Amino acid sequence: MTDQREYVHQALARAVRDHDVETMFGLVGDANLFLANHFVNGCGGTLVPAAHEGGTVLMALAYSQVTGKVGVATVTQGPGLTNCFTALREGVVARRPMLLLCGDTPATAAFHPQNIDQREVVKATGAGFEQIQGPQTASRDIAHAFFRAHNERRPIVVNIPSDFMWAEVEPRTLVFPRLEAPTLISSGDLHEQAIGIIASAKRPLILAGAGAVSARDNLIALSERLEAPLATTLKGTGLFDGHPNNIGFFGTLGTAEAYDVIASADCIVAFGAWLHFLTTDRGKLVEGKRVVQVNKARSDIGKFYQPDVALVADAGQTADNILFWLNEAEIPASGFSRELPTHDIARHPPGDPAQSDEGCINLEYALDRLNQALPQDRIMLTDGGRYITEVWCRVQVPDPNSFHMTDNFAAIGQGMQQAIGAAHGEPSRPVVLFTGDGGFMMGGIGEFNTAVRTNRDLIVIICNDAAYGAEHIQMRDRQMDTSLTEFDWPSFAAVAVSLGGEGVEVASPDDLETAIEAINKRQAPIVVELKLDPNKVPRMRM
Repeated sequence: MTDQREYVHQALARAVRDHDVETMFGLVGDANLFLANHFVNGCGGTLVPAAHEGGTVLMALAYSQVTGKVGVATVTQGPGLTNCFTALREGVVARRPMLLLCGDTPATAAFHPQNIDQREVVKATGAGFEQIQGPQTASRDIAHAFFRAHNERRPIVVNIPSDFMWAEVEPRTLVFPRLEAPTLISSGDLHEQAIGIIASAKRPLILAGAGAVSARDNLIALSERLEAPLATTLKGTGLFDGHPNNIGFFGTLGTAEAYDVIASADCIVAFGAWLHFLTTDRGKLVEGKRVVQVNKARSDIGKFYQPDVALVADAGQTADNILFWLNEAEIPASGFSRELPTHDIARHPPGDPAQSDEGCINLEYALDRLNQALPQDRIMLTDGGRYITEVWCRVQVPDPNSFHMTDNFAAIGQGMQQAIGAAHGEPSRPVVLFTGDGGFMMGGIGEFNTAVRTNRDLIVIICNDAAYGAEHIQMRDRQMDTSLTEFDWPSFAAVAVSLGGEGVEVASPDDLETAIEAINKRQAPIVVELKLDPNKVPRMRM
């Protein structure tokens, strides 16, 4: 090979680096080994080696959300890809842009034991599929895959036949420019209808979702002008913390007082929110109200609820526009926010340490205390399980971008992997993961050592009720034998130590203080195992 030629595996690795990718998550096998090696040793990149292929995808998804870049993972052929199925679906539902560089069996080896129709596997997840057509198209195909991932906001699987890897090609650099949609400002008849609905409302309320996080100041200004309470969806958590008009969550995650405030509103102005059926308490909280929905993505409007008026527009500029016309028309403030109590109705009543039984800790109290004691600049992730709504309600984050759900596909066992990806995306900040015992056993235990090996600042809180809690409560409600849902797990704190980390068991309020001291002195990823009574874990707030 001359200086003017390179192998395809080198061209692929270099094409990834050309897209400003410094970190890739991977598990190497026959079909991606040389690509991964050149990314590290030829291109100066970092490969984070996962313990399971699905973990590589989940790490890349969280890395993407934390950094705003397209996350990249790589796995081998056949079972390497099928092991990523659930993780790819998680990325599709979460709408995360990422690339999965996946080797494929040689086109000439029809009877290869790992041969499978990889396109059909990928299609079933809803992810995109990009085939490397031939050695000469490899760099262009990678560039197109990055372009698609950014614009389609979903995982794109790049399928690479392994018999291409050592083919010689001419070096080529190609990066497609991103398509940036123009900022949209509402106008016309629908805009006027929206202004009319808001101006005539006696008790308007402003709701912000993930699509309005950057419009915080604009929405606060509109709230103060209208004297309208402020609420958020789950993915907007913490956006208005500290403002006197803030009532916290919109829906069943909110406090009883906040729920009553929402129920008494006559108009909801929703910015960057889907109006998901859980947000609206299955429609109860929007019934009989006028609803204006503002969203930049047309596909997100009317997805779960048909508003009275929908504006496809930017949240911040639309809020400013509404404010301008309210002032022009000299519309008086509603006075609704002046009816709010003087105390903070966004916060749930504190847990009682006296409710901790022998050998167990009261979950509400433990979460309240951890909320005070955990590092304030934390990034927080939650795995799936019945404990999660209590975590959402009691553990705060600095801002909405510091909070990440890992169960958009409603699958448990995906939290540890995403926590590791987040920790690689923001290495200067501590990452806190709340997971359940079932989720930790399913996906967390296999990757905790990855956090140790890669020296991540990770605090793992395991809510251990020794059961699959959601199923346990259903069996108990029907007075059935719950033994099928109960498990005699090992000590997770001891397992964490055996995997190279730190671990503390918490079975009392005094143990919790010991755990908090251990968190403050941690020198490695740490597991704090909260021992819970499966019959006393609060029901999900849904």
